[in-house]
Amino acid sequence: MGEDLFTNFDGRGTDLYHAALRFRLLRQQGFPVSLDGFRKLKNSEGRFKEWLSRDEQGLLSLYEAAHIAFDGEDILDEALSFATKNLKSILLTNKNINNAFQRQIDFALLVPAWKCVPRSLARHSLDFYSDQGALLQNQKLLTFAKLDFNMLQSFHKQELRELSEWWKSIDGATNFPYARDRLVECYFWIICIYFEPKYRVARVLNAKIYIVLTTLNDTCDNFGTYEEVQALVKAIQRLDARALDELPDRMKNMYRLTLNVYDEIEEEAEKTGSTFIVEYAKEEVIMIH
Repeated sequence: MGEDLFTNFDGRGTDLYHAALRFRLLRQQGFPVSLDGFRKLKNSEGRFKEWLSRDEQGLLSLYEAAHIAFDGEDILDEALSFATKNLKSILLTNKNINNAFQRQIDFALLVPAWKCVPRSLARHSLDFYSDQGALLQNQKLLTFAKLDFNMLQSFHKQELRELSEWWKSIDGATNFPYARDRLVECYFWIICIYFEPKYRVARVLNAKIYIVLTTLNDTCDNFGTYEEVQALVKAIQRLDARALDELPDRMKNMYRLTLNVYDEIEEEAEKTGSTFIVEYAKEEVIMIH
């Protein structure tokens, strides 16, 4: 049934918005949706039908859907080109366009939904729909969306506080004064991958790994001598506490931080019966260095 949602679109009405939206949502979830619906958007001469250029909401939905294409799906490339051209034309020529919708088009042309960080897209979408005022058909849904966003953001702020307290507890600013302060940036990288509450432990641990890696990078580039860095790299390839005594004093804090974070990973993995991930995590840091 899911595969027929777009295929059954006859290409003669004005409900392009919902047809393209269904296609995009199904594709995002990995369903093999047919491209027949897109072919119905063309006339006998192989061009996209003229009425499509006047369907502003439909064009935006078509534009977003066309980004989820596989190699060889030329019709999606054509649809993307057609939608992009006409959306830009709408911005230039339609003086009566709703301000919120205009900003939505501007943002989509800059960062398509398929290529946007989910939480960033959610934040911008809340602004777009809030500005529609009475034009918005489901105010309750918008209210719930705002509550959900704010609750999750509060959850993320708490995790960020935990990371800040951890960094202070190891006296990071004193032990690594040469390192760039990238704690918030490292945490944001993780939110881009998985933001749901159930991944709290994975987010915090991965943020710590990124902090270790960026601090290691600054240690090698801006702090250690060639000989010190060589010794540190060899120790990291072992990830063995016994290697600590073999390191120059200036490299010991960095190595100790690395070991402590990977010990924490191992402890959390044991709690969930996922100890196999520890070796993969170690292999990755060894490969980088």
